[in-house]
Amino acid sequence: MGKLIVGALRAVLVAVLAGTVFVQAGMVWTLVSGSDPEDGSLPLTSLRVITILGMVSVQVALVCVWRLVTMVRRGTVFSHTAFRYVDVMSGAIVAAALVWFAVTAVNAPGQREDPGVTVIMGGVGMAILGVALIVHVLRMLLAQAVARDVEAAQMQAELDEVI
Repeated sequence: MGKLIVGALRAVLVAVLAGTVFVQAGMVWTLVSGSDPEDGSLPLTSLRVITILGMVSVQVALVCVWRLVTMVRRGTVFSHTAFRYVDVMSGAIVAAALVWFAVTAVNAPGQREDPGVTVIMGGVGMAILGVALIVHVLRMLLAQAVARDVEAAQMQAELDEVI
């Protein structure tokens, strides 16, 4: 992976992380200060709490991606350490999907005249779960690559003994 790609990816990760922290800070400030412009009605309060939790899941996934990119740059991604980050990222994506389904459930009563919005939001939640499944497939590919790497190292050791 080239330095330009890694730099661009890290810039995007930092920008998204800064954005999520900004949104979280705004939500927490609104909840704690009592300066809610929407009078603190129950759906908005619960949506703010859900948003804060959703941002945490995004932040966890961003940190995992950062660590995996670092491992790629160092050439250590084909190790058992990478599985921890992939598993945590997969869990964070599933958590994000569950948070999205919670948003959908809180928002659904207000969409009685137009239930299509709720259906679309449910579809977005399913798409987020699809991303978690893609990450799981990529984890299986990583497992195969690690197994091949271990096998190659063993074969190299045997070859070194013969020579």
